[in-house]
Amino acid sequence: MTIPELGTIRAEVPPIVVLTSNRTREPHDALKRRCLYHWIDYPSLERAVAIVRRRTPPASRSLAEQVASAAARFRALDLQKPPGVAEAINWTLAPDLLGGRRVCSAARRHHAGSALTYREDADVARVHGLDRIVASP
Repeated sequence: MTIPELGTIRAEVPPIVVLTSNRTREPHDALKRRCLYHWIDYPSLERAVAIVRRRTPPASRSLAEQVASAAARFRALDLQKPPGVAEAINWTLAPDLLGGRRVCSAARRHHAGSALTYREDADVARVHGLDRIVASP
């Protein structure tokens, strides 16, 4: 690496750099040519529940399972931004913040907004039956 004030600095051991992307911006071709790609799929339902429970200790297992299952069902739809584990964590926290413990019918739209961050995706979910998607596992 060259720093004008210091000159060129060389690493004794070449570093390994890990780049992550949620694909919101396309990396430049010159950078892509210098990368090895490893695509990581969404976790299994069991793993997603374990992650959600670890990140949201006050949440019940039932709520974590319900939210992780619904997030997986949302991912089966043609959405611009399918919900990942981070959205499932936020969705799990939403009922507690709103004064409840379950993704109940009275608050479904508010909770679903934690997982569906684009209005168009919420519309798609409504067309495909939001109540059915959010139903308990």
